[in-house]
Amino acid sequence: MKIIVNGEALETGAPTLAALLDDLGKGAAKVATSVNEAFVPKHQRTDHSLHDGDRVEIVAPRQGG
Repeated sequence: MKIIVNGEALETGAPTLAALLDDLGKGAAKVATSVNEAFVPKHQRTDHSLHDGDRVEIVAPRQGG
């Protein structure tokens, strides 16, 4: 399926948000996620199914200021 991740088109076979994060090497990272502009908490990522055309945002905290 085709989805958008952080503004970039991506072809993926990942069935869930958790699987997508694993595929992208971010499965263990501390990140915030949203799908179609709705926040998805960490404990819901395994159950959150992805669909063709979804818009996923993955944001990592940064230090500094």
